This record gives sequence, structure tokens and C-alpha cells, in this order.
Amino acid sequence: MAKISIKNMEFFSHHGCFSEEQKTGTHFVVNLMMEASVESAEYSDNLEETINYVDVYQLIKTEMNKNSKLLEHVARRSLDAVMKTFPLVTYAEFEIEKMNPPLGGKIGSVAVFITSSQTKS
Repeated sequence: MAKISIKNMEFFSHHGCFSEEQKTGTHFVVNLMMEASVESAEYSDNLEETINYVDVYQLIKTEMNKNSKLLEHVARRSLDAVMKTFPLVTYAEFEIEKMNPPLGGKIGSVAVFITSSQTKS
């Protein structure tokens, strides 16, 4: 079992409850940690036997391009897509961070962190 992390993926997206957020957009940072059974790749050096980071990034990018009101929704939709698309993944942690949220004061970010697991037969 291995842990694979893709950290600090940056996106400009239009997620938010306020209409202004939906129009103008803002910056987001996404972190993803996956646990996967990739023992064969550890010995074979074959990309087909592990998780292709480019494919993961492209999947997250696709999900980030779909507007949502809630970060919880973006996170769950993205994590479900990862779990469905990459069958080697048995557990994953997904964090989405909204930079400079419009909360009426100086705030660096807000974040949602969710997890998912699945058993393999």
C-alpha cells in the first residue's frame, strides 16, 4: 500500500453562494492524498500499474470547472470521481481551500476536508 499526494493544485473557479462569486470567480487550492495498492509498480516501473498523476490532475480540473455554490459539493463530487475513475485507490482525502473568501473581514482562506474509502474485492 502506498500513499500518493498531489499538493497545492491551483485553480481559478466560480464557486460560491453569492452571485458576485459566481460571476467574478476566485482562487482555490486543492490537496489530494490517496492510498492505493501499487506494489506491482514498485517493482515493474510501469506507469500502467499505478496512479497517473496527470490523469488525476485533469479529472480534478474538470470538476473544478463545474460551478457549485458549496465547497462541500465540489469536494464530494471531485472525490467521488477520483474513487470511481481510479480503482487502485482504496482511501482518499480531499481538501479544497477558497482563498480570500468574502466574509466581511481579512481572512486568508476557508477550507473543506473530506475523506472516502472503498473495499476492493
